[in-house]
Amino acid sequence: MVSTATIKGIQDIMRQDAGVDGDAQRISQLVWLLFLKIFDDKEKEYELMNKKYKSPLKEDLRWRNWAAPDEGITGDELLDFVNNKLFKELKSMNIDPDQNPKGYLIQKVFEDAYNYMKSGTLLRQVINKIEGDIDFNRAEDRHLFNDIYEKILKDLQNAGNAGEYYTPRPVTQFMVNMINSKLGEKILDPACGTGGFLTCSIEHLKKQEKNLDDRTLWQKNIFGVEKKPLPHLLCVTNMILHGIETPNNIRRNNMLTRPLREYRAKDKVDVIVTNPPFGGVEEDGVELNFPASYRTKETADLFLLLIMQLLKSGGRAAVVLPDGTLFGEGVKTRIKEKLINDCNLHTIVRLPNGVFSPYTGIKTNLLFFEKGSSTKNIWFFDHPLPKERKGRPYTKINPIKYKEFELEKKWWNKRKVNEHAWKVSVKEIVSKGFNLDVKNPSRGAEKENLSSKDVLERLEKSLESSKKLVEKIKRDI
Repeated sequence: MVSTATIKGIQDIMRQDAGVDGDAQRISQLVWLLFLKIFDDKEKEYELMNKKYKSPLKEDLRWRNWAAPDEGITGDELLDFVNNKLFKELKSMNIDPDQNPKGYLIQKVFEDAYNYMKSGTLLRQVINKIEGDIDFNRAEDRHLFNDIYEKILKDLQNAGNAGEYYTPRPVTQFMVNMINSKLGEKILDPACGTGGFLTCSIEHLKKQEKNLDDRTLWQKNIFGVEKKPLPHLLCVTNMILHGIETPNNIRRNNMLTRPLREYRAKDKVDVIVTNPPFGGVEEDGVELNFPASYRTKETADLFLLLIMQLLKSGGRAAVVLPDGTLFGEGVKTRIKEKLINDCNLHTIVRLPNGVFSPYTGIKTNLLFFEKGSSTKNIWFFDHPLPKERKGRPYTKINPIKYKEFELEKKWWNKRKVNEHAWKVSVKEIVSKGFNLDVKNPSRGAEKENLSSKDVLERLEKSLESSKKLVEKIKRDI
Protein backbone atom coordinates (compact mmCIF):
# COMPACT_ATOMS: atom_id res chain seq x y z
CA MET A 1 0.00 0.00 0.00
CA VAL A 2 1.23 3.50 -0.88
CA SER A 3 2.35 5.67 2.05
CA THR A 4 4.60 8.62 2.86
CA ALA A 5 7.18 5.97 3.82
CA THR A 6 7.07 4.74 0.20
CA ILE A 7 8.03 8.15 -1.14
CA LYS A 8 10.67 8.67 1.54
CA GLY A 9 12.13 5.23 0.78
CA ILE A 10 12.33 6.07 -2.93
CA GLN A 11 14.04 9.39 -2.24
CA ASP A 12 16.51 7.69 0.13
CA ILE A 13 17.50 5.30 -2.68
CA MET A 14 17.96 8.24 -5.06
CA ARG A 15 20.25 9.99 -2.57
CA GLN A 16 22.74 7.17 -3.09
CA ASP A 17 22.92 7.91 -6.83
CA ALA A 18 25.78 10.14 -8.00
CA GLY A 19 23.71 11.63 -10.83
CA VAL A 20 20.86 13.05 -8.75
CA ASP A 21 21.79 16.40 -7.23
CA GLY A 22 19.32 17.91 -4.77
CA ASP A 23 15.59 17.73 -4.04
CA ALA A 24 14.45 19.28 -7.31
CA GLN A 25 16.15 16.57 -9.42
CA ARG A 26 14.93 13.81 -7.08
CA ILE A 27 11.35 15.06 -7.42
CA SER A 28 11.66 15.42 -11.20
CA GLN A 29 13.02 11.85 -11.46
CA LEU A 30 10.26 10.50 -9.21
CA VAL A 31 7.47 12.29 -11.08
CA TRP A 32 8.23 10.99 -14.59
CA LEU A 33 8.47 7.46 -13.18
CA LEU A 34 5.16 7.90 -11.35
CA PHE A 35 3.60 9.34 -14.52
CA LEU A 36 4.45 6.22 -16.53
CA LYS A 37 3.24 3.95 -13.72
CA ILE A 38 -0.04 5.88 -13.37
CA PHE A 39 -0.53 5.89 -17.15
CA ASP A 40 -0.02 2.12 -17.27
CA ASP A 41 -2.49 1.53 -14.45
CA LYS A 42 -5.03 3.74 -16.24
CA GLU A 43 -4.45 1.79 -19.45
CA LYS A 44 -5.40 -1.43 -17.61
CA GLU A 45 -8.67 0.28 -16.72
CA TYR A 46 -9.22 1.42 -20.33
CA GLU A 47 -8.58 -2.14 -21.59
CA LEU A 48 -11.22 -3.56 -19.25
CA MET A 49 -13.75 -0.99 -20.42
CA ASN A 50 -12.91 -1.21 -24.12
CA LYS A 51 -11.58 -4.42 -25.66
CA LYS A 52 -10.51 -2.46 -28.75
CA TYR A 53 -8.36 -0.01 -26.77
CA LYS A 54 -4.93 0.50 -28.37
CA SER A 55 -2.05 2.01 -26.43
CA PRO A 56 -0.27 5.02 -27.99
CA LEU A 57 3.01 3.47 -26.80
CA LYS A 58 5.02 0.78 -28.54
CA GLU A 59 4.83 -2.47 -26.59
CA ASP A 60 8.43 -2.42 -25.42
CA LEU A 61 8.01 1.13 -24.06
CA ARG A 62 5.01 0.32 -21.86
CA TRP A 63 5.73 0.27 -18.11
CA ARG A 64 4.35 -3.26 -17.77
CA ASN A 65 6.93 -4.65 -20.19
CA TRP A 66 10.18 -3.02 -19.05
CA ALA A 67 9.58 -1.79 -15.49
CA ALA A 68 6.87 -3.91 -13.85
CA PRO A 69 8.67 -7.29 -13.82
CA ASP A 70 10.74 -7.22 -10.60
CA GLU A 71 13.31 -9.49 -12.22
CA GLY A 72 13.42 -7.33 -15.34
CA ILE A 73 16.43 -5.61 -16.85
CA THR A 74 18.76 -3.83 -14.43
CA GLY A 75 22.22 -2.29 -14.18
CA ASP A 76 23.81 -0.95 -17.36
CA GLU A 77 21.20 -2.69 -19.53
CA LEU A 78 18.36 -0.78 -17.81
CA LEU A 79 20.25 2.50 -17.96
CA ASP A 80 20.95 2.04 -21.66
CA PHE A 81 17.28 1.23 -22.33
CA VAL A 82 16.01 4.30 -20.44
CA ASN A 83 18.50 6.78 -21.89
CA ASN A 84 18.87 5.53 -25.45
CA LYS A 85 15.49 4.00 -26.20
CA LEU A 86 12.72 5.07 -23.81
CA PHE A 87 13.56 8.77 -23.60
CA LYS A 88 14.84 9.02 -27.14
CA GLU A 89 11.65 7.55 -28.64
CA LEU A 90 9.20 9.33 -26.30
CA LYS A 91 10.81 12.69 -27.04
CA SER A 92 10.85 12.13 -30.81
CA MET A 93 7.28 10.91 -31.31
CA ASN A 94 5.80 13.10 -34.04
CA ILE A 95 2.14 12.82 -33.10
CA ASP A 96 -0.95 14.66 -34.31
CA PRO A 97 -2.87 15.78 -31.19
CA ASP A 98 -6.23 15.30 -32.95
CA GLN A 99 -5.45 11.81 -34.22
CA ASN A 100 -3.72 10.50 -31.08
CA PRO A 101 -4.36 12.78 -28.05
CA LYS A 102 -2.95 10.35 -25.47
CA GLY A 103 0.25 9.87 -27.48
CA TYR A 104 0.54 13.62 -27.92
CA LEU A 105 0.20 14.06 -24.15
CA ILE A 106 3.09 11.66 -23.48
CA GLN A 107 5.24 13.40 -26.09
CA LYS A 108 4.63 16.82 -24.50
CA VAL A 109 5.24 15.48 -20.97
CA PHE A 110 8.65 14.07 -21.92
CA GLU A 111 9.85 17.06 -23.93
CA ASP A 112 11.56 18.46 -20.83
CA ALA A 113 11.93 15.32 -18.70
CA TYR A 114 15.35 13.81 -17.95
CA ASN A 115 16.77 10.68 -16.39
CA TYR A 116 19.23 11.94 -13.79
CA MET A 117 20.13 8.57 -12.29
CA LYS A 118 23.49 7.06 -13.27
CA SER A 119 23.16 3.72 -11.49
CA GLY A 120 20.92 1.21 -13.25
CA THR A 121 20.93 -0.95 -10.11
CA LEU A 122 19.56 1.89 -7.94
CA LEU A 123 17.08 2.80 -10.68
CA ARG A 124 15.80 -0.80 -10.61
CA GLN A 125 15.36 -0.51 -6.82
CA VAL A 126 13.30 2.65 -7.24
CA ILE A 127 11.15 1.05 -9.95
CA ASN A 128 10.55 -2.07 -7.86
CA LYS A 129 9.44 0.05 -4.91
CA ILE A 130 7.01 2.02 -7.07
CA GLU A 131 5.66 -1.13 -8.71
CA GLY A 132 5.44 -3.12 -5.48
CA ASP A 133 3.85 -0.47 -3.27
CA ILE A 134 1.49 1.44 -5.57
CA ASP A 135 -1.56 0.33 -7.56
CA PHE A 136 -3.64 3.24 -8.84
CA ASN A 137 -6.49 0.91 -9.77
CA ARG A 138 -6.93 0.19 -6.05
CA ALA A 139 -9.41 2.75 -4.73
CA GLU A 140 -7.63 2.99 -1.40
CA ASP A 141 -4.26 3.66 -3.01
CA ARG A 142 -5.75 6.30 -5.30
CA HIS A 143 -7.32 8.04 -2.32
CA LEU A 144 -4.16 7.83 -0.20
CA PHE A 145 -2.03 9.10 -3.07
CA ASN A 146 -3.61 12.54 -2.68
CA ASP A 147 -1.80 12.76 0.67
CA ILE A 148 1.41 11.48 -0.93
CA TYR A 149 1.04 14.08 -3.66
CA GLU A 150 0.86 16.79 -0.99
CA LYS A 151 4.15 15.45 0.42
CA ILE A 152 5.78 15.71 -3.02
CA LEU A 153 4.50 19.28 -3.39
CA LYS A 154 5.89 20.26 0.00
CA ASP A 155 9.26 18.79 -0.98
CA LEU A 156 9.07 20.78 -4.20
CA GLN A 157 8.40 23.95 -2.19
CA ASN A 158 11.53 23.29 -0.15
CA ALA A 159 13.50 22.89 -3.37
CA GLY A 160 12.02 25.98 -5.04
CA ASN A 161 13.40 29.48 -5.45
CA ALA A 162 12.11 32.54 -3.64
CA GLY A 163 8.83 33.68 -5.13
CA GLU A 164 7.66 30.19 -6.10
CA TYR A 165 4.88 29.44 -3.67
CA TYR A 166 2.16 26.82 -3.74
CA THR A 167 -1.22 27.70 -2.27
CA PRO A 168 -2.26 25.90 0.94
CA ARG A 169 -5.11 23.48 0.25
CA PRO A 170 -7.58 25.15 2.68
CA VAL A 171 -7.14 28.46 0.82
CA THR A 172 -7.72 26.90 -2.63
CA GLN A 173 -10.74 25.00 -1.30
CA PHE A 174 -12.31 28.14 0.15
CA MET A 175 -11.73 30.19 -3.02
CA VAL A 176 -13.18 27.47 -5.27
CA ASN A 177 -16.22 27.01 -3.05
CA MET A 178 -16.95 30.74 -2.95
CA ILE A 179 -16.53 31.20 -6.72
CA ASN A 180 -18.96 28.26 -7.09
CA SER A 181 -18.29 27.17 -10.68
CA LYS A 182 -21.06 25.31 -12.51
CA LEU A 183 -21.11 22.44 -15.00
CA GLY A 184 -20.56 23.81 -18.49
CA GLU A 185 -18.51 26.80 -17.36
CA LYS A 186 -15.02 27.18 -18.74
CA ILE A 187 -12.52 27.26 -15.84
CA LEU A 188 -8.93 28.50 -16.11
CA ASP A 189 -5.89 28.84 -13.90
CA PRO A 190 -3.39 30.87 -16.00
CA ALA A 191 -0.51 30.11 -13.60
CA CYS A 192 -1.61 26.66 -12.50
CA GLY A 193 1.57 25.33 -10.89
CA THR A 194 0.87 21.77 -9.82
CA GLY A 195 -2.89 22.08 -10.28
CA GLY A 196 -4.28 22.72 -6.79
CA PHE A 197 -7.03 25.10 -7.91
CA LEU A 198 -7.97 22.87 -10.83
CA THR A 199 -8.24 19.69 -8.76
CA CYS A 200 -10.39 21.52 -6.21
CA SER A 201 -12.58 22.76 -9.09
CA ILE A 202 -12.91 19.20 -10.42
CA GLU A 203 -14.06 17.91 -7.03
CA HIS A 204 -16.54 20.80 -6.82
CA LEU A 205 -17.98 19.94 -10.26
CA LYS A 206 -18.13 16.20 -9.54
CA LYS A 207 -20.70 16.92 -6.83
CA GLN A 208 -23.00 18.37 -9.52
CA GLU A 209 -22.81 15.31 -11.81
CA LYS A 210 -26.00 13.49 -12.69
CA ASN A 211 -24.87 11.47 -15.71
CA LEU A 212 -21.88 10.61 -17.91
CA ASP A 213 -22.55 13.61 -20.17
CA ASP A 214 -21.96 15.87 -17.16
CA ARG A 215 -18.57 14.22 -16.60
CA THR A 216 -17.59 14.73 -20.24
CA LEU A 217 -18.69 18.36 -19.92
CA TRP A 218 -16.35 19.26 -17.06
CA GLN A 219 -13.47 17.22 -18.49
CA LYS A 220 -13.53 19.49 -21.56
CA ASN A 221 -13.76 22.72 -19.60
CA ILE A 222 -10.77 22.57 -17.25
CA PHE A 223 -7.83 24.66 -18.53
CA GLY A 224 -4.43 25.42 -17.05
CA VAL A 225 -1.15 26.97 -18.15
CA GLU A 226 2.21 26.60 -16.38
CA LYS A 227 5.54 27.80 -17.72
CA LYS A 228 7.90 25.54 -15.75
CA PRO A 229 8.35 21.90 -16.79
CA LEU A 230 8.33 20.18 -13.37
CA PRO A 231 5.15 21.79 -11.98
CA HIS A 232 3.55 21.23 -15.40
CA LEU A 233 4.33 17.51 -15.26
CA LEU A 234 2.99 17.35 -11.70
CA CYS A 235 -0.18 19.11 -12.83
CA VAL A 236 -0.74 16.78 -15.79
CA THR A 237 -0.29 13.75 -13.52
CA ASN A 238 -2.65 15.33 -10.99
CA MET A 239 -5.32 15.79 -13.67
CA ILE A 240 -5.10 12.12 -14.71
CA LEU A 241 -5.51 11.08 -11.07
CA HIS A 242 -8.61 13.28 -10.83
CA GLY A 243 -10.39 11.80 -13.82
CA ILE A 244 -9.22 13.76 -16.87
CA GLU A 245 -8.02 10.98 -19.18
CA THR A 246 -6.15 13.22 -21.62
CA PRO A 247 -5.29 16.58 -20.00
CA ASN A 248 -4.05 18.29 -23.16
CA ASN A 249 -5.78 21.46 -21.95
CA ILE A 250 -2.95 21.77 -19.42
CA ARG A 251 -0.35 23.57 -21.49
CA ARG A 252 3.25 24.49 -20.77
CA ASN A 253 3.60 28.15 -21.62
CA ASN A 254 3.78 31.64 -20.17
CA MET A 255 0.55 33.48 -20.97
CA LEU A 256 2.24 36.84 -20.37
CA THR A 257 4.39 36.42 -23.49
CA ARG A 258 1.39 36.81 -25.79
CA PRO A 259 0.30 40.40 -26.52
CA LEU A 260 -2.83 41.24 -24.54
CA ARG A 261 -4.63 42.56 -27.63
CA GLU A 262 -4.31 39.16 -29.34
CA TYR A 263 -6.60 37.40 -26.85
CA ARG A 264 -9.97 37.02 -28.55
CA ALA A 265 -13.49 35.94 -27.59
CA LYS A 266 -12.58 32.25 -28.04
CA ASP A 267 -9.91 32.62 -25.35
CA LYS A 268 -12.29 34.02 -22.75
CA VAL A 269 -13.53 32.00 -19.80
CA ASP A 270 -16.29 32.00 -17.20
CA VAL A 271 -14.17 31.38 -14.10
CA ILE A 272 -10.55 32.08 -13.12
CA VAL A 273 -9.12 30.84 -9.84
CA THR A 274 -5.42 31.42 -9.37
CA ASN A 275 -2.45 32.41 -7.26
CA PRO A 276 -0.18 34.19 -9.76
CA PRO A 277 3.51 34.30 -8.80
CA PHE A 278 4.20 37.40 -6.72
CA GLY A 279 7.49 38.99 -5.84
CA GLY A 280 8.79 37.88 -9.22
CA VAL A 281 9.98 39.92 -12.19
CA GLU A 282 9.39 39.03 -15.84
CA GLU A 283 12.19 39.00 -18.40
CA ASP A 284 12.89 42.07 -20.53
CA GLY A 285 10.32 42.65 -23.24
CA VAL A 286 7.36 40.85 -21.65
CA GLU A 287 5.92 44.17 -20.45
CA LEU A 288 5.71 45.31 -24.09
CA ASN A 289 2.81 42.89 -24.56
CA PHE A 290 0.69 45.23 -22.44
CA PRO A 291 -0.67 48.76 -23.04
CA ALA A 292 1.91 51.48 -22.36
CA SER A 293 0.14 52.93 -19.29
CA TYR A 294 0.16 49.53 -17.56
CA ARG A 295 3.68 48.37 -18.34
CA THR A 296 5.59 46.80 -15.49
CA LYS A 297 7.87 43.80 -15.02
CA GLU A 298 6.14 42.64 -11.84
CA THR A 299 4.53 39.28 -12.52
CA ALA A 300 1.48 39.58 -10.25
CA ASP A 301 0.48 42.96 -11.73
CA LEU A 302 0.69 41.65 -15.30
CA PHE A 303 -1.38 38.60 -14.40
CA LEU A 304 -4.09 40.80 -12.88
CA LEU A 305 -4.34 42.65 -16.21
CA LEU A 306 -4.41 39.34 -18.08
CA ILE A 307 -7.17 37.97 -15.83
CA MET A 308 -9.36 41.01 -16.50
CA GLN A 309 -8.80 40.54 -20.24
CA LEU A 310 -9.62 36.81 -20.20
CA LEU A 311 -12.89 36.97 -18.27
CA LYS A 312 -16.13 36.94 -20.23
CA SER A 313 -18.72 39.57 -19.37
CA GLY A 314 -20.28 38.15 -16.21
CA GLY A 315 -17.20 35.99 -15.62
CA ARG A 316 -15.90 35.57 -12.07
CA ALA A 317 -12.42 35.47 -10.57
CA ALA A 318 -10.82 34.62 -7.24
CA VAL A 319 -7.17 35.70 -7.05
CA VAL A 320 -4.45 35.60 -4.38
CA LEU A 321 -2.49 38.87 -4.28
CA PRO A 322 0.08 40.33 -1.86
CA ASP A 323 -0.41 43.43 0.28
CA GLY A 324 1.93 45.30 -2.07
CA THR A 325 -0.70 45.24 -4.80
CA LEU A 326 -3.28 46.77 -2.47
CA PHE A 327 -1.25 49.80 -1.36
CA GLY A 328 1.18 50.09 -4.32
CA GLU A 329 1.35 53.29 -6.36
CA GLY A 330 2.26 54.24 -9.93
CA VAL A 331 1.38 51.47 -12.39
CA LYS A 332 -0.30 49.53 -9.57
CA THR A 333 -2.69 52.46 -9.03
CA ARG A 334 -3.66 52.50 -12.71
CA ILE A 335 -4.22 48.73 -12.69
CA LYS A 336 -6.44 48.99 -9.60
CA GLU A 337 -8.39 51.83 -11.23
CA LYS A 338 -9.00 49.61 -14.26
CA LEU A 339 -10.07 46.73 -12.02
CA ILE A 340 -12.59 48.90 -10.18
CA ASN A 341 -13.95 50.44 -13.40
CA ASP A 342 -14.18 47.22 -15.45
CA CYS A 343 -15.15 44.78 -12.70
CA ASN A 344 -17.22 44.58 -9.56
CA LEU A 345 -14.54 43.99 -6.92
CA HIS A 346 -17.05 42.93 -4.31
CA THR A 347 -14.88 41.16 -1.69
CA ILE A 348 -11.35 41.25 -0.31
CA VAL A 349 -10.49 38.64 2.33
CA ARG A 350 -7.42 39.77 4.24
CA LEU A 351 -5.37 36.82 5.46
CA PRO A 352 -3.20 37.04 8.58
CA ASN A 353 0.54 36.53 8.77
CA GLY A 354 2.11 33.16 8.11
CA VAL A 355 -0.53 31.56 5.84
CA PHE A 356 2.24 30.79 3.32
CA SER A 357 4.80 30.04 6.02
CA PRO A 358 7.60 29.04 5.86
CA TYR A 359 7.96 29.99 2.20
CA THR A 360 7.15 33.67 2.63
CA GLY A 361 6.08 36.04 5.38
CA ILE A 362 4.37 38.37 2.88
CA LYS A 363 0.77 39.09 3.85
CA THR A 364 -1.75 37.97 1.26
CA ASN A 365 -5.31 38.78 0.22
CA LEU A 366 -8.05 36.96 -1.67
CA LEU A 367 -9.76 39.18 -4.24
CA PHE A 368 -13.17 38.18 -5.62
CA PHE A 369 -14.53 40.11 -8.60
CA GLU A 370 -16.94 39.87 -11.54
CA LYS A 371 -16.35 41.30 -15.02
CA GLY A 372 -18.89 43.56 -16.67
CA SER A 373 -20.02 46.12 -14.11
CA SER A 374 -18.03 48.67 -12.13
CA THR A 375 -17.44 48.52 -8.39
CA LYS A 376 -19.81 50.44 -6.08
CA ASN A 377 -18.75 49.09 -2.70
CA ILE A 378 -16.05 46.69 -1.50
CA TRP A 379 -16.58 44.35 1.42
CA PHE A 380 -13.46 43.55 3.43
CA PHE A 381 -13.21 40.52 5.70
CA ASP A 382 -10.35 40.28 8.16
CA HIS A 383 -9.65 36.56 8.61
CA PRO A 384 -8.80 36.14 12.31
CA LEU A 385 -6.29 33.82 13.86
CA PRO A 386 -8.06 31.11 15.87
CA LYS A 387 -8.30 31.91 19.59
CA GLU A 388 -6.35 28.80 20.49
CA ARG A 389 -3.32 30.20 18.61
CA LYS A 390 -3.23 33.08 21.12
CA GLY A 391 -2.03 35.53 18.51
CA ARG A 392 0.76 33.30 17.20
CA PRO A 393 1.04 33.32 13.38
CA TYR A 394 0.65 30.21 11.25
CA THR A 395 3.67 27.98 10.79
CA LYS A 396 4.69 25.01 8.67
CA ILE A 397 3.87 22.69 11.59
CA ASN A 398 0.59 24.46 12.46
CA PRO A 399 -0.85 25.70 9.14
CA ILE A 400 -4.22 27.27 8.39
CA LYS A 401 -7.16 24.82 8.42
CA TYR A 402 -10.22 24.79 6.18
CA LYS A 403 -12.66 24.84 9.11
CA GLU A 404 -11.35 28.31 9.97
CA PHE A 405 -13.10 29.69 6.88
CA GLU A 406 -16.51 28.86 8.38
CA LEU A 407 -16.70 32.50 9.55
CA GLU A 408 -16.48 33.79 5.96
CA LYS A 409 -18.80 31.08 4.61
CA LYS A 410 -21.57 31.88 7.11
CA TRP A 411 -21.21 35.61 6.43
CA TRP A 412 -20.89 35.39 2.62
CA ASN A 413 -24.55 35.40 1.54
CA LYS A 414 -25.95 37.50 4.42
CA ARG A 415 -23.44 40.27 4.65
CA LYS A 416 -23.45 42.47 7.71
CA VAL A 417 -20.84 44.65 9.33
CA ASN A 418 -19.25 42.90 12.31
CA GLU A 419 -15.90 42.72 14.10
CA HIS A 420 -14.36 40.98 11.06
CA ALA A 421 -16.29 42.53 8.15
CA TRP A 422 -16.70 46.11 6.96
CA LYS A 423 -17.85 47.88 3.79
CA VAL A 424 -16.08 50.72 1.97
CA SER A 425 -17.60 52.81 -0.81
CA VAL A 426 -15.74 53.16 -4.09
CA LYS A 427 -15.83 56.96 -3.59
CA GLU A 428 -13.67 56.54 -0.49
CA ILE A 429 -11.29 54.23 -2.39
CA VAL A 430 -10.97 56.78 -5.21
CA SER A 431 -10.39 59.63 -2.75
CA LYS A 432 -7.47 57.66 -1.28
CA GLY A 433 -5.81 57.19 -4.67
CA PHE A 434 -7.14 53.64 -5.16
CA ASN A 435 -5.38 52.41 -2.04
CA LEU A 436 -7.08 49.11 -1.17
CA ASP A 437 -5.03 48.56 1.97
CA VAL A 438 -7.99 49.37 4.22
CA LYS A 439 -7.56 48.37 7.86
CA ASN A 440 -10.30 46.87 9.98
CA PRO A 441 -11.91 49.88 11.73
CA SER A 442 -13.01 47.73 14.70
CA ARG A 443 -9.39 46.88 15.52
CA GLY A 444 -7.96 50.38 15.52
CA ALA A 445 -4.21 50.69 15.44
CA GLU A 446 -3.59 47.07 16.35
CA LYS A 447 -0.02 46.01 16.82
CA GLU A 448 1.15 43.73 14.06
CA ASN A 449 2.27 40.32 15.29
CA LEU A 450 5.44 39.34 13.45
CA SER A 451 7.45 36.16 13.71
CA SER A 452 11.25 36.34 13.92
CA LYS A 453 11.40 35.14 10.29
CA ASP A 454 9.10 38.00 9.21
CA VAL A 455 11.24 40.53 11.10
CA LEU A 456 14.40 39.21 9.40
CA GLU A 457 12.74 39.35 5.95
CA ARG A 458 11.69 42.95 6.50
CA LEU A 459 15.11 43.86 7.86
CA GLU A 460 16.80 42.32 4.79
CA LYS A 461 14.49 44.29 2.47
CA SER A 462 15.19 47.49 4.42
CA LEU A 463 18.95 46.93 4.25
CA GLU A 464 18.74 46.21 0.53
CA SER A 465 16.77 49.42 -0.05
CA SER A 466 19.28 51.39 2.02
CA LYS A 467 22.17 49.90 0.03
CA LYS A 468 20.54 50.90 -3.28
CA LEU A 469 19.91 54.42 -1.96
CA VAL A 470 23.57 54.81 -0.87
CA GLU A 471 24.76 53.58 -4.28
CA LYS A 472 22.47 56.09 -6.01
CA ILE A 473 23.74 58.95 -3.85
CA LYS A 474 27.35 57.97 -4.62
CA ARG A 475 26.60 57.98 -8.37
CA ASP A 476 25.01 61.41 -8.11
CA ILE A 477 27.90 63.02 -6.18
